[in-house]
Amino acid sequence: MIPQQKLDALIDKFEKVEAEMSTVTDSEAIVRLSKEHGELRDVVEKARELISVRQQLAELEEISGSDDAEMAALATDELNELKETLPALEHELQLLLIPKDKADDAPVILEVRAGTGGDEAALFAGDLFRMYQRFASLQGWKVDILAASEADMGGYKEIQANVTGDGVFAKMKFESGVHRVQRVPATETQGRVHTSAATVAVLPEPEDVDIEINEGDLRIDVFRASGPGGQSVNTTDSAVRITHIPTGVVVSQQDEKSQHKNRAKAMQVLRARLYEAERARVDAERAAERKGMVGSGDRSERIRTYNYPQSRVTDHRINLTLYKLDEIVAGDGLNEIVDALITQDRADRLAEMQGDAA
Repeated sequence: MIPQQKLDALIDKFEKVEAEMSTVTDSEAIVRLSKEHGELRDVVEKARELISVRQQLAELEEISGSDDAEMAALATDELNELKETLPALEHELQLLLIPKDKADDAPVILEVRAGTGGDEAALFAGDLFRMYQRFASLQGWKVDILAASEADMGGYKEIQANVTGDGVFAKMKFESGVHRVQRVPATETQGRVHTSAATVAVLPEPEDVDIEINEGDLRIDVFRASGPGGQSVNTTDSAVRITHIPTGVVVSQQDEKSQHKNRAKAMQVLRARLYEAERARVDAERAAERKGMVGSGDRSERIRTYNYPQSRVTDHRINLTLYKLDEIVAGDGLNEIVDALITQDRADRLAEMQGDAA
């Protein structure tokens, strides 16, 4: 049972934010308060609903003990109905009170790389990237390709893209890991099913305040961009390689003809990788306490299998199997898996909160 004191504190905080919004003129403060107001609104609406139900219960309990038998009977019936709704209402509010990942609203760097399986792995990496492109389009998000290394037979050896929009990381964060495909490759003459893999990384892009990069910690090298087969595609040193010396993280960009633009893109990716490395470190510390958490983000973890002969997609973290592979790979059916993962993560977080409270 959520204490009344906590409900009152939530409502008081919300009302203070509303009052402050009507007086501030600073643009940064307006943005900050608007965001906080939006985050609190649904919670406070549910808290007020819960308070109302509790008050009604108290009144009905008093009436049910009345000497007026008819009034008491009516009140008892209504009381029993309200008591049935109370646990669900408490549970809904508890879910809303789960601490939000501060990166949920962040744009992301999406990286898809071919893994084991040669040409077939590169083709699968291309299928995965197109799945995410379609999924992003359906959410109203924007996808900008940062860098791509195409494979000879099609698909990608590696591709990076910036995905922006509302709640991108919140929906994409559970896609990080190894995706496995089982199908008959186009080059297979015996009709045998092959298993290949591609890795996906979803890196939240931090705000400038989230992570600081010391220029003295960077080694920046410039070189001429090269195309397939190693031939030079540029007569100037426009490609950029940045090495973050303390961590050893290396980022290269050569898609733009401008060295300045390549450096900006490389810094964007570097910032995201360093931010994700710190998030992974914190998550690892909590992993011992939250062994069932679906969002480990471990790129070496096999998270999903796409079996073409059976038209089956299985997410191994939540034991979810759907027989609608074509719809999922097209991006239209991916939401069903994403929503299930989000629901499981919220259940894990709620169980952790209740365990801490106990």
